[in-house]
Amino acid sequence: MNDRFKKFLDVQQPESPCLLLDLDIVRLNYESFAESLPDTQVFYAVKANPAPEVLNLLYELGSSFDCASMGEIELVLATGAGPDRISFGNTIKKKRDIERAFQLGICLFAVDCDAEVEKVAQVAAGSKIFCRVLCDGTGSSWPLSNKFGCDSVMAVDVLEYAHTLGLQVEGVSFHVGSQQADPGAWDHALAIAASVFRTLAQRGIQLKMINLGGGFPACRLHHVPDKETYGRAIFSSLRTHFGNCIPETIIEPGRGMVADAGLIKAEVVLISKKTKLDTRRWVYLDIGKFGGLAETMSESIRYPIRTPRDNCEKAPVVLAGPTCDSVDVLYEKTPFMLPVSLQIGDEVLIEATGAYTMTYASNHFNGIPPLAYFVI
Repeated sequence: MNDRFKKFLDVQQPESPCLLLDLDIVRLNYESFAESLPDTQVFYAVKANPAPEVLNLLYELGSSFDCASMGEIELVLATGAGPDRISFGNTIKKKRDIERAFQLGICLFAVDCDAEVEKVAQVAAGSKIFCRVLCDGTGSSWPLSNKFGCDSVMAVDVLEYAHTLGLQVEGVSFHVGSQQADPGAWDHALAIAASVFRTLAQRGIQLKMINLGGGFPACRLHHVPDKETYGRAIFSSLRTHFGNCIPETIIEPGRGMVADAGLIKAEVVLISKKTKLDTRRWVYLDIGKFGGLAETMSESIRYPIRTPRDNCEKAPVVLAGPTCDSVDVLYEKTPFMLPVSLQIGDEVLIEATGAYTMTYASNHFNGIPPLAYFVI
């Protein structure tokens, strides 16, 4: 809760729920990534927050962009960014979208299986590809499971197959899990990447790039290391596994770029109990899972929450959203501590919400409009 947020809320008094975005924080985060990993190219993960104002700022700062769909590609191109600053990083793409992207000049694609390689080769001949390898995401708040990537043995074969089809085989990518609190998490992934590099070199194919993915955390309820710490740990692992022949590297920060730049203003709609003897209150807000807080699923992401009564005694509550859907409960398994004096109508500020909120918000579910946002 910085002074810029406070001034905007005091003067503008926007109706809740709404998201505020501070572009100065986005700028500082970009500069910090650039300084912490100076030899690494930043490809902002557009899915985290595709607000045109965010994309325009990052374009002006020199960022490249990781896109998951043609819709995101079109948003990035609208900033004036050239196709050479775009990676089509989703491993699950329609052939017609690959073809359209290629027609627009985009020639860097992610793959993780032979079938995806074949699609790229058929409609984007001669393009550059990189293969995503599996990573378990230990230490992260939001592990990415096995949906994306393949094991290192298969990655070697996928890349060799791409080479035989005339594609430019660039390298490998991985993702250590979102909100990754352990700077050392990249070490194991880089060891896997190095093994792929070595095996392909033995087959006469020289890789040259590693996509280090995202995973860089936002500061929420618990302290996380700064970006410089991540940069030092990653560079140390690169030196360990690649010696003096360090490949080109790119990163795809999303949450780490924009989460801290966001603040959601919400309101208490109802406070109740389920029995007269219940010692635990239920607090319902005017925003929930379907309003943009989908990452509270399984209570994986816990946001800092502020109220005007935080100097009062606190007690555990179940925190829930406003919709007529039973899954619209934010925190029940691990209750949140909120003031005993909290009242219906009180303002609630949810911090570090600049990432994965606008885009997760539903389109008029229960008649509730998508999450409004303001740029300051």
